[in-house]
Amino acid sequence: MTEEQIYARACGLAGETLEPLAVVRGGGNNRIYRVRSAGRTYALKCYPDDPDDAYERFHREFRGLTFLWSRGERRVPEPIALDATAAIALYGWIDGVPVGVPGDGDIGALADFACSLNDRTDDPGAAGLPLAREAVLSRDDLGGQMRGRLLRLRHAEPAHPELSPLLREIESEVERRAPLTGALPLPAHLRTLSPSDFGFHNALRTASGLAFLDFEYFGWDDPVKLVADVVWHPGMALAPAAREQFFDAVAPCYDVDPDFRARFERDAPIYGLRWALIVLGEFLPEVWARREAAGAVDRPATLRRQLAKAAALVERSHQDSVFA
Repeated sequence: MTEEQIYARACGLAGETLEPLAVVRGGGNNRIYRVRSAGRTYALKCYPDDPDDAYERFHREFRGLTFLWSRGERRVPEPIALDATAAIALYGWIDGVPVGVPGDGDIGALADFACSLNDRTDDPGAAGLPLAREAVLSRDDLGGQMRGRLLRLRHAEPAHPELSPLLREIESEVERRAPLTGALPLPAHLRTLSPSDFGFHNALRTASGLAFLDFEYFGWDDPVKLVADVVWHPGMALAPAAREQFFDAVAPCYDVDPDFRARFERDAPIYGLRWALIVLGEFLPEVWARREAAGAVDRPATLRRQLAKAAALVERSHQDSVFA
């Protein structure tokens, strides 16, 4: 859609005439505009051009935020209106700035929000919420995702032979850790609600504390995955002490599962390898096409950078502790 068409849809969602759109973020997975009326400011989110992908993203996010907002959660954007035919949604605007280097209070706030999501798992209204995108509810799920990502990257090897040593190392490390097969799905009462792309990279510092954004992958998941993703996420690159502090703050919330800590210790290194494969996704033509649409131009430099990031994650996975 053109911006004129988007603006017209936005006015329809708001039920009033709005000021001109102001681009906040364009390209990539979605576009976000700030738009004002006489009385308030909104965030207008336009989801991907791919109809199937857009449908999943905007319904998952709007539905999840509607549930949280209806339960009194105010650390997330207010969902106001959704135009399913155009794949756009209107949310309340949150004034804030990027978190930057987190302090002790920020680590506590991150853990508190994760625990508050877990506290809502007994809510009858949560039962109908979907699984998180790429949820991992068993070692079979984790193994399948690892094998799928490895296979796609193997297809990129002929054009990028520099991938080969690192992919072999990842395969060897996964095999050494344990066969990722045979486990039963995590029982429903031990699952948690998860943004599934959770951390300071999707948070803002506001006058009233941290606010959390981007719930396009929201749903039910294993709390081990939520915690491991925070510990490993390359977009945050938390200091070792901060990783351990987050775990110590959030782990008691999941102690209804007597095996939570043992499962985390066993599987967290594999999530590090999973993140290495995600980082290497820039080598896939379809991923780079999205980056180009977002304005990326120097592919050789990007690939060198991603290869180095992935290698660092693999090196960390060899350590005795994921907090190292």
